Amino acid sequence: MLLVRDASEADAVAIRNLLKSAFPTAAEADLVDQLGRDGESVISLVAIEDGAVVGQVLFSRMAVEADGRQVCALGLAPIAVAPERQGRGIGSRLIQAGLERARDIGAHLVFVLGEPEYYGRFGFTAAAAEPFASPYAGPYLQAAVLADGYRTPTAARADYAAAFAGLG
Repeated sequence: MLLVRDASEADAVAIRNLLKSAFPTAAEADLVDQLGRDGESVISLVAIEDGAVVGQVLFSRMAVEADGRQVCALGLAPIAVAPERQGRGIGSRLIQAGLERARDIGAHLVFVLGEPEYYGRFGFTAAAAEPFASPYAGPYLQAAVLADGYRTPTAARADYAAAFAGLG
C-alpha cells in the first residue's frame, strides 16, 4: 500500500538517494538541499511503499507579482519516483496531494516547468502562465490556478527561488 505523507528530516538521505537515482545528475538533489537551507521549501511530500521512500515532490516559494500586488504562489519542482516504480501513478498521487496542500495553505497559483501533456492532467496550462514575465517563459512554463475568483493579470512577473538559477 502506498502512503503519501509530509517529508521529515529523517527522510533527507532517502530523498537525496531517490533524486540521484531518478535524474541523470545530482542537480535536483542539490536543488532540494539548497531550497531547504534557504528556507524556501514550503511543501515536501514523500511516497512510502514497503517502508521505503519511492517518490518525492517539492513545492517552493516563488516571488510573484500581478498588477502590482504580491501573489501567494509556489513552484512545483522537482517531482521524482524511483525508476523501478515509475508508471504506477505515484507521481500523480504526489502532485495531487501537493496541490491540495497548496490550496489549503492559501496559494493562489502553482507554477511548473514541464511537459504540457503530463501536467495538463492536473490543471496546469501555459495560458495561465502566459501573462507572467519569467526567464522560463514559453510553452513549458505552466500554472495551475487554485484560488476562486482569480483574474488574469495584465502585468505580472514570476520568479522561482534563487536556488533554481544553479540548474543547468
